[in-house]
Amino acid sequence: MTSNPTTSDWAGVVALGLIWGGTFMVVAIALEGYGPITVATARTTLGALALLGLMLARGKRMPGRDPALWRSIVVIGILSTALPFVLLSWGQQYVPSAFAGLSMSAIPLMVLPLAHFFSDEPLNTRRMIGVTLGFSGALVLIGPGLAQLGQGAEPLAQLACIGAAFCYSLASITTRRCPPVDPLVLSALTLVVGSVLLLPLMLALEGVPDWQGARPGIALIGLGLIPTALATLFRVSIIRSAGSVFMTLVNYQVPIWSMVFGAWILSEALPVRFYVALVLILTGLAISQWFSLRRMLLGR
Repeated sequence: MTSNPTTSDWAGVVALGLIWGGTFMVVAIALEGYGPITVATARTTLGALALLGLMLARGKRMPGRDPALWRSIVVIGILSTALPFVLLSWGQQYVPSAFAGLSMSAIPLMVLPLAHFFSDEPLNTRRMIGVTLGFSGALVLIGPGLAQLGQGAEPLAQLACIGAAFCYSLASITTRRCPPVDPLVLSALTLVVGSVLLLPLMLALEGVPDWQGARPGIALIGLGLIPTALATLFRVSIIRSAGSVFMTLVNYQVPIWSMVFGAWILSEALPVRFYVALVLILTGLAISQWFSLRRMLLGR
């Protein structure tokens, strides 16, 4: 049973919101010097090395030869690292980082209908209203792009970001159905799967990366170490202490911080529809999770 959130839990949730909200800005900076597949490969490889080192330091063992577990690890690795990292890196060449952050805010809303059919969480009327409202926000976000499909790369880049969010949603359901395994071990091995898949692709299409200067280079290294390795430590610690429902507070922060960082540091122009989409998506998220959040925040 989880306890009431502590001060450190609240601090950790705020830190995770900042880290994951800032990830899209850092990806945009890394893309100034490196190709999208190189950026995606660096995230998986550096993150995998950091978490494997942490596994060794904590004495964690590799899982046994359970075929179902290893199948889950491979599928989760593809859906949570390799595929979405490439889609986001490619898409962010043509859309603002704030757009990518807003796209990710739809993940919990995508998970709800998927969980209804493929897991053990039925979609009731309240959740359906929240999902409908949230997806209305997603349509506001990508609507102009859908009308311009076939006219340049930007509409496809928008769909790539939404596609990455869908990959994360599928990974969430697969993770829930995964046989029991230590969360740190699962995180490390799924990044290893992503690295194994992306390294040959990077070498074939973009070659061995050279140092392209401090700004994109540090961004590239930071992507592997902070939003993956460090954030994983925060995530595991918070879930163990305060529960997975408490962790959903991060979902409300990520799109807000992605827009703040995009506008403040990258000087991105944010059209009005971004703000409309943000309100609709966050309202839909709040409605769909209302009773869980009320119990957590008010204790009833």
